[in-house]
Amino acid sequence: MRLSHKATAKSEKTAEVAVPDKLYFRIGEVSRLCHLPAYVLRFWETEFPQLKPVKSSTGQRMYRRKDVESVLKIKRLLYEEGFTIVGARQHLRSEIKIDKKQSPLPFPSQQVPELKYIRQGLRDILTMLSARHS
Repeated sequence: MRLSHKATAKSEKTAEVAVPDKLYFRIGEVSRLCHLPAYVLRFWETEFPQLKPVKSSTGQRMYRRKDVESVLKIKRLLYEEGFTIVGARQHLRSEIKIDKKQSPLPFPSQQVPELKYIRQGLRDILTMLSARHS
């Protein structure tokens, strides 16, 4: 018994897809890589703002690697994790906000003895230089 394309697409795990190291992919290539029909990719372009393939001079959609990775992420959210389109869009938006937040620099909370030693050495150098120019 042969499974329908829809059932096959849902059973494919997105983590197993290896994206080739290329600059651009045509919609047919992305469709085969992601096991999704081209019309689904075109629909997702209207629903997910981060999915913006550039168009060539002939009007062909040219997906970049980050677009293909976004398609795989969207597919995982919708097909494997059970998100709705609206829920997946919100989830991706919240991920972008988290990524934009800068993590604090790892400054030591206490003065380390080495830093005190370095600081004193710099003060000594400053004193010597100041004495020369006086």
